[in-house]
Amino acid sequence: MRDFQLPGRSPVLALNGMAATSHPLATGAALDCLKAGGNAVDAAVVASAVLSVVEPQSTGIGGDCFAIVSKPGQPLYGLNGSGRAASAATTEWYVEHGFQDIPDESVHSITVPGAIAAWQTLLTDLGTWSLRRAFEPAIRYAEEGFPVAPRVAFDWANVARKLAGNPGAARHLLLDGRAPVTGEVMRFPALGQTMRRIGENPLSFYEGEIAEDIVDTVRALGGHLTLEDLACVDVGPVAPVISGYRDLEIAELPPNGQGITALILLNILERFELSGIDPHGERRFHLEHEAARLAYACRDAFIADPEHMRVPVETLISKGFAASLADRIGEHRLADVTPERIPAADTVYLTVVDKDRMAVSFINSVYDSFGSGITTEKTGIALQNRGACFVVEPGHPNTIGSRKRPMHTIIPGFALRKGRPIMPFGVMGGSYQACGHAHFISNVVDFGMDLQEALDSPRAFWSDDEPNAMIVERGVPAAAVDGLRQRGHSPDYRAAPLGGGQAILIDWDKGMLIGASDPRKDGSALGY
Repeated sequence: MRDFQLPGRSPVLALNGMAATSHPLATGAALDCLKAGGNAVDAAVVASAVLSVVEPQSTGIGGDCFAIVSKPGQPLYGLNGSGRAASAATTEWYVEHGFQDIPDESVHSITVPGAIAAWQTLLTDLGTWSLRRAFEPAIRYAEEGFPVAPRVAFDWANVARKLAGNPGAARHLLLDGRAPVTGEVMRFPALGQTMRRIGENPLSFYEGEIAEDIVDTVRALGGHLTLEDLACVDVGPVAPVISGYRDLEIAELPPNGQGITALILLNILERFELSGIDPHGERRFHLEHEAARLAYACRDAFIADPEHMRVPVETLISKGFAASLADRIGEHRLADVTPERIPAADTVYLTVVDKDRMAVSFINSVYDSFGSGITTEKTGIALQNRGACFVVEPGHPNTIGSRKRPMHTIIPGFALRKGRPIMPFGVMGGSYQACGHAHFISNVVDFGMDLQEALDSPRAFWSDDEPNAMIVERGVPAAAVDGLRQRGHSPDYRAAPLGGGQAILIDWDKGMLIGASDPRKDGSALGY
């Protein structure tokens, strides 16, 4: 239970509907939608569109989207809204041109944005509002302006130089060559006009003048995207993958996302008794860290576009496979694995539950901060750099290839109990997300934390800066850091936190909703 003499906040309790996002303006817009008769899917799209304006470093219409939706009496609905590489993007081309990887800020990191197609698919399949209506709050903020929130300003300042290097980004995303500061009012008139056009005709993002502006921008810099690549966007429903952890079942989306990495990690942790140890002590972080390194090594070796995977998902999430991995963890030795660490990235996660208990777990991202750093000059669309998650390695399942989807870091989560959906949840932060899911679920299940405590809890993650390196947040106690060093780790405090997150618990017995939002971002949970 929370100590009311210490800084912190309580979970939010409500009876009718609830939204939790990484920005208060988006949470408010989602709640307004629910009160106006929209359902949870409508409100999730409203919130995501607002976040594309007010938290532009993290998300946008030039990015990708994934979602899991629970509707009472129906199976979980999953949506893969990730785009593909260009048809001409072959491993052979990149090898011939001397690429060893796909650089984060390269035009070659730009893949087809799937978000708009995903939002429209969600509204068509499960929503009640049109995209035009759902876009109204976002357009208002884009055209009339919004005050820049503190965490948004913090992130924006760190990438001003990156944005200044691209004419479209410098024009639309900077003020006289600088990032805006906290409280400064920003407007995105070109983006607002673009969203008006998309609201009237969602296909206009993938064909016509908007699509032409995207393709002209990419091809002028030597990229491969064509109008045909955009017109062939194909997002659609997928069946979530479910695995048990203690008394819960955890649902994640199947590859190309890294969601099954979280299930592998939880399966490993399930082999250890955690409930009696210090949740902020060195043993907890040691076991989680080692389980994560093993799970992420599996991710790097096996997870890719499902059409190119060689090891079945069922094998990777099996309890027997996890047992063999857990046997490699020692109390005072480190597992002999060195997974690739894809840097932490900017993303938004949000969740909404409505009065009928439809629940949405929703995530949208441009990957790195402002994506590739490349923005269309006419339409003001920041283009994602999701293609940087490909490798350039002939024969590897995740090597870049024609119309392939890259291994994807953004993952929505959903917890069930005895088959009944009880909690949409998610943790942002690039590669950290799979570890963040496991950390959050373990906080709730093993340590009995409420949702807000579970999100507030300090985090740690491995790093490739040096052998055995570990990033720890400043909330990790000094005694735990010393203990980690004694176990062979090299922990180091960092200025930026690890990710963010939101969750809503449906208490079916009391008819109540319990929500929480991560303090690492500007967001909030609100209900009515």
